Amino acid sequence: MKSRHRAPFRFSWQHPEFRAVLYQIIVVGLVALAAWYLVSNTLHNLATRNIATGFAFLDREAGFAIGESVIDYSPSDTYRRAILVGLVNTLRVSIVALVFATILGVIVGIARLSANWLVSRLATAYVEFIRNVPLLLQLLIWYAFIGEVLPGPRSALNPLPGVYMSNRGLLAPAVEGTSLSGISVGLVIAAIAVFLVARHQRTRQRATGVQSRLWPWVLGLCLIMPSLGWLLGGQDIHLDLPHRSGFNFEGGWAFSPELFALLIGLITYTAGFIAEIVRAGIQSVSRGQWEAAQSMGLPRGRILRLVILPQALRVIVPPTTSQYLNVIKNSSLAVAIGYPDLVSVVNTTLNQTGQAIEGILIIMAAFMTVSLAVSLLMNWYNKRIALVER
Repeated sequence: MKSRHRAPFRFSWQHPEFRAVLYQIIVVGLVALAAWYLVSNTLHNLATRNIATGFAFLDREAGFAIGESVIDYSPSDTYRRAILVGLVNTLRVSIVALVFATILGVIVGIARLSANWLVSRLATAYVEFIRNVPLLLQLLIWYAFIGEVLPGPRSALNPLPGVYMSNRGLLAPAVEGTSLSGISVGLVIAAIAVFLVARHQRTRQRATGVQSRLWPWVLGLCLIMPSLGWLLGGQDIHLDLPHRSGFNFEGGWAFSPELFALLIGLITYTAGFIAEIVRAGIQSVSRGQWEAAQSMGLPRGRILRLVILPQALRVIVPPTTSQYLNVIKNSSLAVAIGYPDLVSVVNTTLNQTGQAIEGILIIMAAFMTVSLAVSLLMNWYNKRIALVER
C-alpha cells in the first residue's frame, strides 16, 4: 500500500498548512481583541457611573422572602443562600419534568404507530397541537386553568385516595419519618450493587456463554438494603395524608399552583417532541426485524421491548438529549407565572443590589454547568448503547 507523500512544512503563502495555521491565528486574535474591548469598555462604564463590581454582595443579607424552598431559608440569610434556593428549585422542576416527559413521550410515540385508528389519531392530534403552541402561552393557560377553573379547597377534586386538586394546587401523600434517609441510602446502595452484578454477569456471559438470571439479585437487594436502612434509622416511617382543615389543607406534599402549572406545561410540551423522536426511532428499524421476531412467535409487545426499542435507542438518544437540555432552559419561563426559580431569585437580587452583570454571569454559569453535566451523562449513555461493528 502506497503512503501519501507529504510536503515538508515551509513558511510560505503557497504552503497550505502555513495558510491554515495563519488563518487560525488571525481568528483567535480577532476574538481576543473583541473580548478585551468588551471587558475594558464595560469596566470603564461601570467605574464612570460609580457602580461597584465583584461578588462581595453574595455575603450580604438578602432581606426578601421566597415563596417555595426545598432547603431551609429565611429573609435574614445571605444572597448566596437565596440564589442556592433558586437553583435547587430549578433543579427540582427540571428533574421531575425530565422523568415524566420521557414516560409520556414514549407512550405517545408508540401510540402514534398503533394499529388502532382512534389511538393513533388522538396521539397525532396531541403532538401537532402541543408542538405548535408556544410554551409560554401554554404555561399561562395552565396557570389560569388551575386558578380559575379548579374548585376551592372545600370542593377539591379527589381523583385518588389522598390526592386533592384545587385552586390552591396539588396535594399528595408524603412519606415521612426518621427512617426515610436510611431507606433512601439503602435504595442507592442496592442500585449500585445491581449495576455491578449485571456488569459481572454480562462479562461472564461474553467469556463463557453462560447466561445468569438478574432478577433474583434485584429482588433480594431491593428488599434487604432498604430494610436495613429502616432498622438502622429507628423503624419510623409513615404516610402523611393531606386533610381538610378550615378553609385549606394540612399535611401531605403540596405543589403550589405555580409549581403545578409549570410542571404540567413542561411535561406535556416536551413529551410532544420526545414522542416524535420515539416514533422516528422505531420506524428507523428495518421492517424485517419485526417479521423475523414474529416468525419466532413473539407477541407484538415483547417484539417492541426486546427487539425494536434496543435498536431504536441509538437513533432516539441523541435528539432526546437536546430535548432534555431544552427542558432545563425552558424552566426559566417560570418567572412568567411567579415560581421562584433561579432566574426569578437572581432578578430580585440584582434589582436590590444593582449587580446586573454579576447576576447574569451567575445565571449563565449555573445553566451552562447543569446543561453540560446532562449532556456528558447522555453522551456516555449513547456511547454505551451504540452498536459495535466488527
